[in-house]
Amino acid sequence: MDSLGIGQLAKRGGVGIDTVRYYKRNGLLEPRGRLASGYRRYGELEVARLRFIRRAQALGFSLKEVKELLTLSAQRDVGRIKRSAQAKLRDVEARIADLVRMRDGLAALIEACPGHGRAADCPILRALTEDGK
Repeated sequence: MDSLGIGQLAKRGGVGIDTVRYYKRNGLLEPRGRLASGYRRYGELEVARLRFIRRAQALGFSLKEVKELLTLSAQRDVGRIKRSAQAKLRDVEARIADLVRMRDGLAALIEACPGHGRAADCPILRALTEDGK
């Protein structure tokens, strides 16, 4: 199909119409053209771009980073694209390490809590209320 309305584009891209509008407002997606009535029209390139945006977000890229990737893609700067992906991987690995620390700390508190007795004796509540000194 060569000419899609916003609803058709959203459906083919697996997003809501408001998401398409949001991407347009943020300069990530532009209509191919307009009908005489003023309705925006989209084509296969916009469908592919919408899917690119969604996939990049699924990998953890922010919209700002997605916009940068789109620019680098248009420039065919593979080296910078790789460096951007490497930076994102480092960020994801750091977040995973933080989550593992949180999981382990929470698991230790749960293990130490008898699940009954006075609230003042609860290790979970004490850990949350102590000043850390």
